[in-house]
Amino acid sequence: MGTRIIIEKNIDVPMRDGCVLKADLFRPDTPDKLPVLVNRTPYDKKFPQISFNTIDAIRAAERGYNVVFVDCRGRFASPGTFTCFVDEPRDGYDTIEQLARQPWSDGKVGTFGASYMGATQWLAATQLPPSLKAMVPSITASDYHDNWTYQGGAFSLFFNVSWLMSNLALARLMREREENPAAREELAAVMSTMDTMRTRMDFLPLKEFPIFRAGAPYFFDWLAHPYYDDYWRELCIEEYHAKIDVPTLNLGGWYDIFAGGTVRNYTGMKAKGAGTAGRKPRLVMGPWYHTLPLASLVGQVDMGFRSSYVSIDYDGMQLDFFDYWLKGKRNGAGEEGPVRVYVMGANEWRDEKDWPLPGTEWRRYYLHSRGRANSAAGDGALSVETPGNEPADVFLYNPLNPVPTNGGGLCCYHNALPGGAFDQSAIEQRADVLVYSTEPLAEDLEVTGPVKLTLYASSSAPDTDFTAKLVDVDECGCFARNLTDGILRARVRESKSDPRLITQGKVYEFEIDMWSTSNLFKSGHRIRLEVSSSNFPRFDRNPNTGHDLFADAETQPALQTVIHNRGFASYLTLPVIPKRR
Repeated sequence: MGTRIIIEKNIDVPMRDGCVLKADLFRPDTPDKLPVLVNRTPYDKKFPQISFNTIDAIRAAERGYNVVFVDCRGRFASPGTFTCFVDEPRDGYDTIEQLARQPWSDGKVGTFGASYMGATQWLAATQLPPSLKAMVPSITASDYHDNWTYQGGAFSLFFNVSWLMSNLALARLMREREENPAAREELAAVMSTMDTMRTRMDFLPLKEFPIFRAGAPYFFDWLAHPYYDDYWRELCIEEYHAKIDVPTLNLGGWYDIFAGGTVRNYTGMKAKGAGTAGRKPRLVMGPWYHTLPLASLVGQVDMGFRSSYVSIDYDGMQLDFFDYWLKGKRNGAGEEGPVRVYVMGANEWRDEKDWPLPGTEWRRYYLHSRGRANSAAGDGALSVETPGNEPADVFLYNPLNPVPTNGGGLCCYHNALPGGAFDQSAIEQRADVLVYSTEPLAEDLEVTGPVKLTLYASSSAPDTDFTAKLVDVDECGCFARNLTDGILRARVRESKSDPRLITQGKVYEFEIDMWSTSNLFKSGHRIRLEVSSSNFPRFDRNPNTGHDLFADAETQPALQTVIHNRGFASYLTLPVIPKRR
């Protein structure tokens, strides 16, 4: 006979301020004291297998764990008011320590969960709860300013609106609609907007966005703090990497909206001294986007069965990690290589000793053209040869006709805008997209690691954006697959805390962080770079006015000049992995 599992619903978890959160407990019917696995969620603990990337509660309980799902403060069964991020450090600490003292607990606690449930783990860990012994944060961020709410200074528009609308605001409005007339009105607006979410992104100015005042008022706090200041600093996980000394398994995806943060949580803890006494962080990156289950079909591209949820045994991988750190089982989960990556194109997993990979060749691919790199039909080229005297490329960025988003790191309403790998050929027909491609490769070339574009450019506007996208073009030129991308708002080119407008017509150096990827460019394929000034609605449109952000509806076109000559040699830096004998 199998293990008998006891399920207890809505048990009390008191907080220090008197608020009592509600939790569901799954535990094996045994008198033994066992470790506790905790998932703190804003998405309704009643549906743990639907709630983003959780461990199967029954499987974990059968493995010998007390598994607890807790509704965050102000969400579903838990009383209080939910304020995104703000209460999670304190409530997370209290939850962990309360559960560690229960009669069925042996005092050891592990945490798990993805996306916001990754945030609840990290934010709790910043308070250093003594009973926290292991964490498995999946597809989540390291900085709630720079790789959650904003990226490169641009507002993550589609994510913020779709996430709040479909996952946070809706539940609160439903809960308050009987007592709050404003909630009833906003609920009607949200419900009517779900089917036309993409058109809602056109609204200007953003600070007057017509919903969220009742359902998610913190949306306007985020708009009021576009730069990295004390509001964000208190919530930034990277500020605490040196203090958090908990074994951590970081799970992420190359096409995930938080891919950059997942990698930075690993590199930050390793670089700042966390992970002493053999408790070093681990990193696993697959080809996935922000969804459950982790499927091998990512957008339009099948990444191979070996990348699927079933093939990697996603639950088993996490439980093995907890067995090692919470039960002391010598199963190898604590001795494995610290980094495991899925190489797209080759469609294979590989274990590595560090990130970036040891032995990486940081190869510069310089931008070239005869001044007509506009669209894939132009003459833009990429090569390792430095440019001579070449004319600049020019394009017009019009905020009223932005370059549309097509795949990539997206969340959270796939019906309106799906994430992942898609053919970029239609995007590359636009004159406001500069396209630079290598010659067909003579042999396979692996790119695994961080990608960066160093761009020398000027603008006719006092503020604007520049975007970059890395693309793998197949041997017939029929399918141009996006790999990774980035954006930089000109006013934060020097500092994300100290914005400075640019002088119109002056050449500046812009370093665009394109995050990371792992891809085998096969023989006959081309490496391609797209450069433009918008990726909408993934990011908000820069109106080019130089005014305070989100303050008005005025826009103006900007003439953008990208320079690639002997004095200002723009280049793409790729992490090339030498062939292994």
